[in-house]
Amino acid sequence: MGKLTTIFKDTAIYGLSSIVGRFLNYLLVPLYTASLSAASGGYGVITNIYAYVALVLVLLTFGMETTYFRFTNKTHTDSNVVYSTTLIAVGSVSLSFALLVLLLLKPVSALMGYAEHPDYVGVMAVTVAVDAFLCIPFAHLRQQKKAVKFAALKLLNIIVSIVLNTVYFAWMGGKDVAYTFYINLFCTLMLAVCLVTEYTGFKWKFDAKLMRTMLSYSWPILILGIAGILNQTADKMLFPYIYEGGDSLEQLGIYGACSKIAMIMAMITQAFRFAYEPIVFAGVKDKDQHQMYEQAMKFFIIFTLLAFLLVVGYMDILKRVIVPNQDYWVGLQVVPIVMVAEMMMGVYFNLSFWYKITDRTIWGAVFSGLGCVVMIAVNVIFVPRYGYMACAWGGVAGYGMAMIASYVVGQKYYPLDYPLKDISLYVVLAFALYGIMVFTDDWSPVASIAFNTVLIAVFVAVIVRRDFPLSRLPFIGKFFR
Repeated sequence: MGKLTTIFKDTAIYGLSSIVGRFLNYLLVPLYTASLSAASGGYGVITNIYAYVALVLVLLTFGMETTYFRFTNKTHTDSNVVYSTTLIAVGSVSLSFALLVLLLLKPVSALMGYAEHPDYVGVMAVTVAVDAFLCIPFAHLRQQKKAVKFAALKLLNIIVSIVLNTVYFAWMGGKDVAYTFYINLFCTLMLAVCLVTEYTGFKWKFDAKLMRTMLSYSWPILILGIAGILNQTADKMLFPYIYEGGDSLEQLGIYGACSKIAMIMAMITQAFRFAYEPIVFAGVKDKDQHQMYEQAMKFFIIFTLLAFLLVVGYMDILKRVIVPNQDYWVGLQVVPIVMVAEMMMGVYFNLSFWYKITDRTIWGAVFSGLGCVVMIAVNVIFVPRYGYMACAWGGVAGYGMAMIASYVVGQKYYPLDYPLKDISLYVVLAFALYGIMVFTDDWSPVASIAFNTVLIAVFVAVIVRRDFPLSRLPFIGKFFR
């Protein structure tokens, strides 16, 4: 239980920063949607550009974050050499990318549909190149268990971004989408300065032989990462090309804005990953790891289900806070669907460790690739007819396929006794309660929220009764014995 406790402690730090950070970032959604009408397509541009950014970030880091964790914990390797080799490799690739895009800026911008705004593409190319390089120092902070510094820098970046966006869009009344990208570049460069101690104070050395070995481990992770990020972003990149209406950016903006409400699932998964990944690789040889994997999966699912109920139960509040412009509310029906997809992605991430710690990373590429193919197929076939609803269901189909395939094959190579009975009970209960919540959609907001609160309390009561007895808690436990 010691390692599980460590996971919970670090997840609390990463999670708090992630929750606060995402909440603060959510403030940009009402800011953007209030300043940029749905009809203008401005938020659609933001959604589309950042989808490309997410994919490029995966390409430029080419699986080296996970590879760094794996190799820095291997015996007979100098952790400083591993770190500096990784920094040089990722830095060189990122710099080359930025220079190439700037040299070919006009044709690249035209290909992406922004021939009249090449500045969008150029600024974001430089930003994502610097971001990719900084991924390694941030991974180093996680590996060194410097969760507080990691969280503080992430929050600083978000706070500065919010302040600058607020000054431009709210105080100055700006309407130019380009300023969102300029601000992002400034914040990224600020982080680079703040992280200077993470790439100084040691001897930089590039070990070519080590790099070749690391690449043999990382290339399947790269394919896995590409497929994984395409599962998250391909719909937003493809939408303008496959949607048959003339209002593709408007529709994409509605989908992107409403999907932000569902991103609490991605936030929980990210916080869990930041704490979980270094511990898994550090204790890869421990015999008690199996039980930790099994219990971690159970509690991850429990809390993501609780998050699901909280979001759908308090939708009347969240939509007014995150997307106050009612022009976008027509897309709120995608929120539960996107949350289910994100939950499946989180489960798939938990299942992924069997092939990472057994060095069978090729399987990750197979599973994610399969899921990506399914997701893209759903989008290409159904978006022309059903619009962004097909994007939401495509995510469920893609992640569901990857999740099931990883579980089935994983039980052959690295069998684990997951508490499926307990997990199933919570899943059935959560979706039964959600089914009841659906019937309150036509009620007044106050009545709906009050009734949904009772249903959420039922779910919490079951959790406390079965897995977190109050009698075991310090201080207050004595009152429940």
